[in-house]
Amino acid sequence: MRLPDGARDRRDADGVLGHSHALSGLATGAATLPWAPVHGTVAQVAWVSAVGGFAMLPDLDQQGSTISRMWGPLTDVPSGAVNAVARGHRWGTHDAVLGPVVLGLLAYAASWQYWSSLLLLALAIGLALRALHVVIPGRAENTIVGNLLLSWGGAWLLLEHSPSPAWLPLAVVVGVLTHIAGDGLTKEGVPVPLFWLVRRSRIAPVHLRTGALVERAVLVPLFVVATVVFLLANTAARDLVDPLLARLG
Repeated sequence: MRLPDGARDRRDADGVLGHSHALSGLATGAATLPWAPVHGTVAQVAWVSAVGGFAMLPDLDQQGSTISRMWGPLTDVPSGAVNAVARGHRWGTHDAVLGPVVLGLLAYAASWQYWSSLLLLALAIGLALRALHVVIPGRAENTIVGNLLLSWGGAWLLLEHSPSPAWLPLAVVVGVLTHIAGDGLTKEGVPVPLFWLVRRSRIAPVHLRTGALVERAVLVPLFVVATVVFLLANTAARDLVDPLLARLG
């Protein structure tokens, strides 16, 4: 049965691809640690978590989706505004030029103040928790109150024990680009940068079906392995693992 456009879009935001976006964001965050402007374990954890969460950010352009309902009206109402400004789901926020630039500039403005930086990082953590709830024990992260407590508590803890959050805008740009790259692999594709404003058109070179076996059996495990490998290679965790590997060798 052929799904209408709205139903296909909702499946994109709520289905398996959501987990793939968050996992690909975590993997990208771990892979980019050597170039990220963060130092120390806490700041590195914050960077990886933020990129993973911000890899879900473009899907806030769909009001009523699981991601937009994360904090109830606090996210669903702004999601409606994002949808209007972006001219619908998978358009403005998924433009490989406009999406990173506009969202990055908004994040830059937010990084000027502690409270807005806290909000931004809490949003990233909340998005990651919501997207990855299927692999997290319990259900607290999948409820409005539970997600609010976990995301805001985690954001406060990370910001209190790490240097200035001036890196948040860059984390937004990296996360958004990761999301757009992932959607570019699906049959729905992403808009042709800037040109879609004149004539709506999309780029879809691969046509991967959302939730297909290749995504669940290949991409998701690949992102998990890549995240672990890059974390071991780029953080202090390597100092703990190397002696164990030496003993086994």
